[in-house]
Amino acid sequence: RKGHDGLAALAQSMLAEDPFTGTVFVFRAKRADRLKILFWDGSGLVMAYKRLEADSFTWPAIRDGAMTLSRTQFEALFAGLDWRRVRPLETPKPAVAE
Repeated sequence: RKGHDGLAALAQSMLAEDPFTGTVFVFRAKRADRLKILFWDGSGLVMAYKRLEADSFTWPAIRDGAMTLSRTQFEALFAGLDWRRVRPLETPKPAVAE
């Protein structure tokens, strides 16, 4: 039930993080079917809310009160997909520049 200020205060007090750096903070409900996203866009706090109608979000293991996802993994999580199945494409390093 927290809004912008309450979630920013949680980021500061519980996670010891500065919510005004552009870092994306994701908070989920107990049932894992809803989440709130909070970030600073340079001019104000932005909060987004998403509820899945028929399923729940696959939630990563939390270490030290926080988790880290790549952009692709975050996009999969937000889409309601299993983010653990997201893998980067393996591209071989070129031997010579053309």
